Amino acid sequence: MNKYKQEILDHQINAMEFVKSLSFLSEDQWRTPIQEGKWTIAEIIGHFKPWDEFVIKHRLPYLFSAEELPKGPDAQKINLESAASSREESMRDTLNKFILMRKEFYEEILYLPDELWEREFYIGSSKLSLYEYLKGLADHDCHHFEQIKNTQPFLK
Repeated sequence: MNKYKQEILDHQINAMEFVKSLSFLSEDQWRTPIQEGKWTIAEIIGHFKPWDEFVIKHRLPYLFSAEELPKGPDAQKINLESAASSREESMRDTLNKFILMRKEFYEEILYLPDELWEREFYIGSSKLSLYEYLKGLADHDCHHFEQIKNTQPFLK
């Protein structure tokens, strides 16, 4: 298996395990902002699902096709809607939605042929490889996971 593909797949497994570990948080920990003026853990985890879904449906199928990439969504709108939704639903539902969507994401990545991982494509004027694109998403995950870990010492 391509080493880049393996790295991204490993990240997806680790992300799911990390999010599963959040089920031990109290309701107060889950719903308290990580810092003043910042999102709660519920909102952070809740915002991943629509983005994973976007990548699965509107990026991966188009990256190496002759078709033009669909326009990206309004990031602020997606984030506001997902944050509002995760404030309303139970911790269990938010965690389960993340896990189910991330499993689907994992499966999509698993079936990407090894030869695509270093091939380049464009998103707008940015030239990227599949690895660079998915590594950027993984780095985004890790940024938020570190924010969460910094508020919950037992997760370190």
